Amino acid sequence: MKAAYIVQTGEPDVIQYGDLPTPEPEPHQVLVRVRAVSVNPIDTYIRSGMIPFELPKPYIIGCDFAGTVEATGSEVTRYKPGDRVWGSNQGLLGRQGTFAQYVAVNEAWVYRTPTGVDDEEVAALALVGITAHLGLFEKARLKRNETIFVAGGSGGVGSVVIQMAKLAGARVITSAGNEAKVEICRELGADEVIRYRERDLAEAVRQLAPEGVHVWFDVRREPDFMQAVPLLRPSGRMVIMAGRDATPAFPVGPFYTRDCKLFGYAMFNATSEKQRECAEDINHWLSERKLRANICKTMKLAEAAEAHRIQEENTIHHAGKLSGKIVLTP
Repeated sequence: MKAAYIVQTGEPDVIQYGDLPTPEPEPHQVLVRVRAVSVNPIDTYIRSGMIPFELPKPYIIGCDFAGTVEATGSEVTRYKPGDRVWGSNQGLLGRQGTFAQYVAVNEAWVYRTPTGVDDEEVAALALVGITAHLGLFEKARLKRNETIFVAGGSGGVGSVVIQMAKLAGARVITSAGNEAKVEICRELGADEVIRYRERDLAEAVRQLAPEGVHVWFDVRREPDFMQAVPLLRPSGRMVIMAGRDATPAFPVGPFYTRDCKLFGYAMFNATSEKQRECAEDINHWLSERKLRANICKTMKLAEAAEAHRIQEENTIHHAGKLSGKIVLTP
């Protein structure tokens, strides 16, 4: 089979595209013929060595996938050949990745693709959808009529947070860097969009939520607690899910004296049962056309190195040219 893989960590050009053996499914695995995958920032961190995971050699890159079950292991009970499925949490914790024509995945990490939903769309929603769901509902426990601020609403996770928060009945304030991204956020359902390059963000949030926000959902690699904490209302909650190497200042007094809470989490730490709960909601919303992927670029699997280069330029070097997910197809 063709696959995008590495034999050592490094810059995007360490990614090779070539032939590897097609995996044989183990007893609890399904063999999926991959139709679409998507790129996530964590993919670039693992490939570059920023996150020091133990990796198989060669290591197939990628977390997300969507496709069709080709074969099943002897103990598989949920799926049969021909089923359309999707999933995430691969390429992590010793598991092989997904950027290949075939991938063998434990059925615990596999979910059915709703009828009428494209493989590209569900692949683009996989990791970011589960991440957004965990942060909003397991951690922040967002409620109807609450106000939430999400930093970077046109990005991969941010675009899903907007939609899920609206589905929960919340008022959504977000930020964007240019008019095109502002329009994307509005189309996704944001009630208020702040152009942070033209307005002081903290002042704008205060004007829009004078009593503070109930939830501050930060997707940035450099969360600004000095900015965010004063914008929380009493008993407000802040969610962070990025910034592995960040060491920002923290205003302890304004935080604890107003009974605020801070939640940090990594999606790949969640159990397969918890992630399946998220996937079931995602599938329900997809089936009802209430949730959609924000795809900004589609490429071929053979272009995986270039896709990583583009993702890295925007995630790490703040190029500001991405407004959603990169999807690849074989």
